[in-house]
Amino acid sequence: MPAYDEPVHRPRDAESRRHHGRSGSTNNNRHHRRRTRSGSHHRGTATHPLSTDALAQLNGAAVAAAAEPYLRREERSPQDRSREEREDRRRERHERHERHEREEREGRPRHERHERHTSRTRSEERRRRRRKEDEQQRRDRERYRTEEEDDNDENEEIEVVVVEEERRRHGRREREARLPKDRRRQYSAIRRKDYGAVDEAHNSDDDDDDGDGDDDGYTRVAAGGRGDRRHRRRRDRRIPSGAVLEEGRSCGARRHGGGHLRGGFGGLTSDSSSGGAAREKAEQLYYKQRPQPKPKWSKKKRLLVFGGIGAAVVILIIIVAAVVVSKKKGGGGGGGGGGGSGSGGGATGLGSISPDSIPADAPSWLNPFKWASTTDFNLTYTNETVGGLPVMGLNTSWDDSAAANAHTPPLSQPWGSYGTAPARGVNLGGWLSLEPFITPSLFSGYDAGLGIVDEWTLCAHLGPDTCARTLEQHYATFVTEATFAEIAAAGLDHVRIPYSYWAVAVYDGDPYLFRTSWRYLLRGIEWARRHGLRVNLDLHGLPGSQNGWNHSGREGAIGWMNGTDGDQNVQRSLDVHDQLSQFFAQPRYAHVLSHYGLANEPRMTFLSVPGVMAWTQTAAALVRRNGLANDTLIVFGDGFAGLGRWQGQPNTHNLVLDVHQYEIFNNEQLVYTHAHKIEYACSGWTQQTQQSMDTATGYGPTIVAEWSQADTDCAAYLGNVNNGNRWTGTYDVGNASLDALTPMCPLANATCTCGPANASPSTYTAPYKEFLLMFAEAQMHSFEKGWGWWYWTWDTENATQWSYKKGLAAGILPADASKRTFQCDTSTIPAFGELLPEYF
Repeated sequence: MPAYDEPVHRPRDAESRRHHGRSGSTNNNRHHRRRTRSGSHHRGTATHPLSTDALAQLNGAAVAAAAEPYLRREERSPQDRSREEREDRRRERHERHERHEREEREGRPRHERHERHTSRTRSEERRRRRRKEDEQQRRDRERYRTEEEDDNDENEEIEVVVVEEERRRHGRREREARLPKDRRRQYSAIRRKDYGAVDEAHNSDDDDDDGDGDDDGYTRVAAGGRGDRRHRRRRDRRIPSGAVLEEGRSCGARRHGGGHLRGGFGGLTSDSSSGGAAREKAEQLYYKQRPQPKPKWSKKKRLLVFGGIGAAVVILIIIVAAVVVSKKKGGGGGGGGGGGSGSGGGATGLGSISPDSIPADAPSWLNPFKWASTTDFNLTYTNETVGGLPVMGLNTSWDDSAAANAHTPPLSQPWGSYGTAPARGVNLGGWLSLEPFITPSLFSGYDAGLGIVDEWTLCAHLGPDTCARTLEQHYATFVTEATFAEIAAAGLDHVRIPYSYWAVAVYDGDPYLFRTSWRYLLRGIEWARRHGLRVNLDLHGLPGSQNGWNHSGREGAIGWMNGTDGDQNVQRSLDVHDQLSQFFAQPRYAHVLSHYGLANEPRMTFLSVPGVMAWTQTAAALVRRNGLANDTLIVFGDGFAGLGRWQGQPNTHNLVLDVHQYEIFNNEQLVYTHAHKIEYACSGWTQQTQQSMDTATGYGPTIVAEWSQADTDCAAYLGNVNNGNRWTGTYDVGNASLDALTPMCPLANATCTCGPANASPSTYTAPYKEFLLMFAEAQMHSFEKGWGWWYWTWDTENATQWSYKKGLAAGILPADASKRTFQCDTSTIPAFGELLPEYF
């Protein structure tokens, strides 16, 4: 709202109304003089050139124009006026205070200060008096406005009478027009006789006009009666607007759309229709409605509206809070585990516990409020340990009654002989021990100069906090309970879970995330139990790295058993097994743990074979001494030293030899054609398995814990990050004995490509899919000549031929591992020929 001293903007037609109101003042004075000359006697019977409703409208417009300056001042609300008064008083007090201090400094006499104070008091009295007068004027205008509205109501009643009279007069004119000419002259004479007095009075009034003539377009109306006398008294008190006075239109004509009343424009006869166009144009100018201001909201209405909005916001907040609380209450429980998952310190499903129940100094692995996932964890705080390893997260009870499928016994019953019922399983690779080709998203996007190629360099680059958030989010989402359900549904009965030593301990300088993966390992075992799957525990990374490959945690030099810290790392690895074996010797693991691995793929070509075997015997004895169930097989790896190398080694602790079979990492086998690869899987690997199972030629009990249907090494990062591949001749590790700088595909030329192998399986040709399925089933056949197999791996981000899950979806792996279509003993290997090019 503008202040009193600010210019007020008005619409253009409002300015026109103010202009015409001023220009009509001369006409108003002229007609006033004419009424004065005519006297009171003449007003009683005289006719007027204006209709009565037009005069009433003119008076209303004039009053509105005269009151407009005052109304503008009333646009301010009482709150604005009160605020201005307070501001004036505050400003006056401030000025008095400043003047008083200034006069004190100047040492003015006291009587001068008193006189100035008295003068200021008189000024304040004048201002207060002016404000009271303004308030009184405002109340008077309100009273005048109320009286004016009453007059308008009476004017409308008079207007109805006038319009009806005009209608009757117009009807008489039409009837007269239809009479014969002789009767029309007779009827006109009668009318002149009846209305002669009115015409004479009208002519006398027209003599004072400005030469408009007799035919001014308006019908004269005889005025009389008590109602008309009352109207004339009010009319004489008003000041008509000149603009409307010149037109003489009635408010009734305006309300009915510009003159569409029966009988014409408010008394306009048919004889005066020639000037209708000009009057119509003028009426459009003068009779535009003034925009009405929107009514202001009262204080009560504002309170109701804002109160309603506030109540709605409060209700919405209550609803959201209730939903959140209900979700938390439906999550994990102290005895039954949590529900829901979160990320890095924002886990959900914590409604069953209070933050006060967790000690302030509790480490992150004992504080559920810092976990990324609480699904199926026992959230009740406990710092109890077994073998120095925490049990928090485990439930106090377990159930071994489940079976993986109809072909296998439940966990509560012995498996039997693996010689007659070999294991059929899958690895959960890349989950708790990272491998770049399985989850390349964790290793991509970095500059090659940073050298981020394994879990060590990744965590060293990210720093402790970011590494913790990144890896725990991966642990919580890469494998879920649904993973174990899908594994069992695929006809598999065992699952191998790789993990590394930093789940148990870390040492000076280690950048690894300590102990977080331990909690997820325990939950994974419980999920396997729930779905009847037996677990093969695989210690995938040892202190110092046992092979120097990225999946051991640190690529490069082998620091386990080699180098300055070799012996120390050997002892550290024994300490890790000491803690692990104590923990897994608990009765709850007697049935679900089928295999316990000591070390994954120790690289025998760079290690002392006698030293590795001595360590193996020491570790196995330690594990048995700590109480690990004798039915749980202890696994040691052949280290790619050759199966015949282990013949005659002692087996006093129920050990089993683990062999990993891949054609693609052997340059001599990589160049095999598609048919030759299937033949070798059936004959070569069958022969090797049988040789190892025979204690006369090999070690004895043998499993194949890793293998794949991939027939190329084209998967990104498979040969370490940014090292290329052998298939296309881009494998460069800086070692002449290992490099493959020329294509190693069967054609051994530039036509070798990784496109088909890395493409989406939806683009595979039918012969290629047939080959992949046959190649996988041939390996299953051969490895079941031993004590079973575990496919590497269950899932990957992109590499279909390394993912059992993706292979099932693509139809290149059997829907049920126990029901295969290809058997090496009875099936024929097709000659793929031109249907399957050898360059992919």
